[in-house]
Amino acid sequence: MAMNIGQESGEDDVLSAINTTPLVDVMLVLLIIFLITIPVVTHTVPVRLPKETVTPLQTRPDSIEIAVDRNGAIFWNEKRIELPALTAQLQAASQRQPQPEVHVRGDQRTHYEYVGRVVTACERVGITKVSFITQPPARGQ
Repeated sequence: MAMNIGQESGEDDVLSAINTTPLVDVMLVLLIIFLITIPVVTHTVPVRLPKETVTPLQTRPDSIEIAVDRNGAIFWNEKRIELPALTAQLQAASQRQPQPEVHVRGDQRTHYEYVGRVVTACERVGITKVSFITQPPARGQ
């Protein structure tokens, strides 16, 4: 609140106008503080995101390629096979030394249930190295 002291009329009236300059100064300072601190607050959980690296998979002659199409059909090295026969062949492959790697190629639109059957069959017979083959992203994305 401001007072006008040196009046010419000689009256001691109090001027009842509010000086808003300090209020505006305080509001601008608060606005600047909020603008600086909001980006810091939005990233509260420190997470190190992985870098995208694609290393080409070297297919060795002893690796096993299993494909699952969108309808759930299973293919062993491009030959169609049923689940019991797959389990029997995986059992025989798991006995070899060194144990071969299994590369699973699942169609993008297949249900995970079908791919899960292949992974479960590998787990049951003791195959330790199971890899999923994916399409690498296009350059620049």
